[in-house]
Amino acid sequence: MITGNVHDIHWILKDRRKQGTELAKKFFAKEFARNAHRFHRQLPGYRFTDLVGLPKLSELLGVGGIWTKDESQRLGLNSFKSLGGSFALYRYLQKQLGILGEDTPFAYLASKEVKEKVGNLVFASATDGNHGRGVAWAATQLGFASIIYVHKDTSIRRIEAIEDAGAKVVVIDGTYDDAVRQVAIDSDKNGWVVISDTSWDGYTEIPTWIMQGYLTLLTEAQEQFKKAGIAKPTHLFIQAGVGALAASVIGYYHALFGDDAPLCYVLEPEKAQCLYQSALANDGKPHSVGGDLDTLMAGLACGDPSPLAWEIIDAYADGFVVIPDEIAAKGMRIYAAPILGDPQVKSGESGAGGLGVLATIMGNSAYAELRTRLGLDETSHVLFISSEGDTDPVHYKEIVWEGSSPVSKQYYNEY
Repeated sequence: MITGNVHDIHWILKDRRKQGTELAKKFFAKEFARNAHRFHRQLPGYRFTDLVGLPKLSELLGVGGIWTKDESQRLGLNSFKSLGGSFALYRYLQKQLGILGEDTPFAYLASKEVKEKVGNLVFASATDGNHGRGVAWAATQLGFASIIYVHKDTSIRRIEAIEDAGAKVVVIDGTYDDAVRQVAIDSDKNGWVVISDTSWDGYTEIPTWIMQGYLTLLTEAQEQFKKAGIAKPTHLFIQAGVGALAASVIGYYHALFGDDAPLCYVLEPEKAQCLYQSALANDGKPHSVGGDLDTLMAGLACGDPSPLAWEIIDAYADGFVVIPDEIAAKGMRIYAAPILGDPQVKSGESGAGGLGVLATIMGNSAYAELRTRLGLDETSHVLFISSEGDTDPVHYKEIVWEGSSPVSKQYYNEY
């Protein structure tokens, strides 16, 4: 294990070991990806989100290709999160009906017959914004009620979006992790069904379904790569909060390609680095971090890793990178103001850190050793998931238009 830092960008790089595919396939085998994709194709408004290539930026930075899966387009909800929440509701209802494992029409699950069989369910979750909105949207589409817990620092625009999706919102005086704990307590008292993307002792089935729901965007991406004549990306920088998306992405590619999977690096905010600290402990266990978790990357402001996600990440991730908020802001601006000839991407705070750190690593000589260790060169095809758009439009404009979270000169690119 190699650790290092330049300024406030920190990293851990692991030696890739032959881990096999057994663990990855347990959760992310092809049949799970196909099942999720078949379900999502039924959803109102479903279509592939774009896999955006940035060839001019790739040339400038000296890599073979930069590719971004633009999840701002997902189902009109501005985020990928609806994929996990909707699939978990689908699987839960199937289980209640005794038909788990079958293909069930979405229209049937939304029918009066199903309501009579399962009763007036209330789906509950904790969120920083996007997951709760996705759960609320899916519950409303299926004709069920939802209640979503948020922490006290959640943006009012994100709260309003959850309410517009049909949920009741409860604000908790604490962090995201406090909201997770409180919704579990209140759901137990009230008989609500918790749809959480983080796991805990005795609660793993629904988080597994959520991670499998995310496989749809990866199935799409691989089809899009093949059309571009590329078998797979060589590198992934994947952002993480509790780790569910990162585990899904990393597990999918290792289930599919085994030891030939892309190099996978987990990206976290400086102020919410629970997975980085878990890797640093190097004891195979997930470790929490405290504090107010006050980061620009609101969707990643998590202090408690999901143990289920950590098992996958610990087994297969090639490294961990921690970035300051200004690097995510840099990525947002690069997406918003592309080089002439490249398309524009509206990428929110939690979705742009990967591009920001790649641009810094490739464009600043202080990171020359790191980019060599990462194997980044003119043959590299790097995949990012822009996991959200401007889910807080006011904050997005403050960063992109007004220059909030300015980039320090130490992170400037050298042209």
